[in-house]
Amino acid sequence: MERKVGSSTTVTAKEAKVALEKAHTLSSEEEKVLRMRHGAGAASKSAPLPRAAGNNQELGDELLLIEMQLMKAMRERTGQTKSASKSKPAAAATATKDKIVRALRKKK
Repeated sequence: MERKVGSSTTVTAKEAKVALEKAHTLSSEEEKVLRMRHGAGAASKSAPLPRAAGNNQELGDELLLIEMQLMKAMRERTGQTKSASKSKPAAAATATKDKIVRALRKKK
């Protein structure tokens, strides 16, 4: 009986990265483990993110609507708006403040 000699191969980080970019059957956790194990970085940082909707137009529209609602809520929360209507109340607040300051100065 002959003994079989095992062969081994070395997988480089570059080869692992190329293989992981082509593989579409792995879950995100499996892909993360393989990237960490072989030292393969994620795809290019400047590359666009893959579309979650794929070719499903209805799902794409729904996700776009959700994204727009979230962006609007974020702008409102941080005070960033595109319209000039928000600056009018600020001007009114300044006028009110000036009036109070003038009244306090007269009182002295």
